[in-house]
Amino acid sequence: MKNKLTIYILIAMVFGIVTGYIIHENSTPETITGFAKNIKLLGTIFIRLVKTIIAPLVFSTLVVGIAKLGDLKTVGRIGGKAMLWFVSASLVSLLLGMVLVNFFHPGTYIDLTQADNAGLKDLMGKTTEFSLQKFIEHVVPSSIFEALATNEILQIVLFSIFFGVAAANLGDYSKPVIKALDIVAHIVLKIVGYIMNFAPFGVFGTLAAVVAEKGLGIFSFYFIYFGYFVLGIGILWMVLCSVGFLILKKRMFHLLKRIANPLLVAFSTTSSEAVFPKLTEELERFGCKKKIVSFILPLGYSFNLDGSMMYMTFASLAIAQAYGIHMSLGEQLTMLLVLMLTSKGIAGVPRASLIIVLATCAMFKIPPEGVALILPIDHFCDMFRTGTNVLGNALATTVVSKWEGELGEEGSVQLDD
Repeated sequence: MKNKLTIYILIAMVFGIVTGYIIHENSTPETITGFAKNIKLLGTIFIRLVKTIIAPLVFSTLVVGIAKLGDLKTVGRIGGKAMLWFVSASLVSLLLGMVLVNFFHPGTYIDLTQADNAGLKDLMGKTTEFSLQKFIEHVVPSSIFEALATNEILQIVLFSIFFGVAAANLGDYSKPVIKALDIVAHIVLKIVGYIMNFAPFGVFGTLAAVVAEKGLGIFSFYFIYFGYFVLGIGILWMVLCSVGFLILKKRMFHLLKRIANPLLVAFSTTSSEAVFPKLTEELERFGCKKKIVSFILPLGYSFNLDGSMMYMTFASLAIAQAYGIHMSLGEQLTMLLVLMLTSKGIAGVPRASLIIVLATCAMFKIPPEGVALILPIDHFCDMFRTGTNVLGNALATTVVSKWEGELGEEGSVQLDD
């Protein structure tokens, strides 16, 4: 069934692009707008269905995982190894984006007449100026129910860590609660199977809408910019896979095969949240212990977005180049560190990284309106950076499992002691 679903998704991608192109070429602007608005609902339905189960799955699996880890010392050790990977991968991704922009100067090829000002208005409505207070408010929940209702992953993770550690310290007394949450997690994962059957429709609607509105001719304006970005993604994949091969040896190839379906869904829907439940299941089947997966993966969705990190420096500096703004090495490194901080906790949803780029441009006196220059091509860039985020988190979870000596044989879900 998994292979069939992958085939259906690929077919849906082709049909979505072809349908969107036919509508774009043979319809009036009013018809195109109406078609895009309506067909996009298929993608919206799929994403919303998945998002309904993200919060309960993160909470239940993370609490159960921490409780099964046993004690605060173990949690700290595994968390420390995870953060070592996250910070290292983030720095590599940010630096790669900076090096590529300085070497190829993609911003100089951006057509200043192709700005998407309507899309910029929508983004600016979601952007607030970065401050330490805003960052703390984004990380620390004032109400766990509010965090669950709004899918604030980082806030849910923080509360779940406290809950899980407290449950572990209570020992046998808390076992009924842990058992109940374990059952909840299994029920949610069962729901995932039902929802994933709708993925091809979501993929078709998303791609048909964007191609109908923009047309394939968009690549003629942004071919060089997009090409350099894809080159950067390719290099980042080589770096990540090479490190993975050094640690996992030949099993790296099996990991890529195992996560192929989640990668394809994330790529085509531009939402890493859409594959969080499925990725959890596939990593367990690869041999990762449930307690490691349920601890590392939610953290990764907040702290380890490699594709988005690379794009943030790439896009921010390319916009500066488009406006002829020279930034010294010191300013670029400062921007890199700012992005390292401000990007933590961004949701794995479409265009979240663009909101960070918008805020960063304003902070460094780069015209925020420049984000409108890259908006027309952003959907296609988002496909690549989202797929890369999924790869990075799958690798992080698997590598930490290996470091902990908790990576079992592939083929069946690993049971925790």
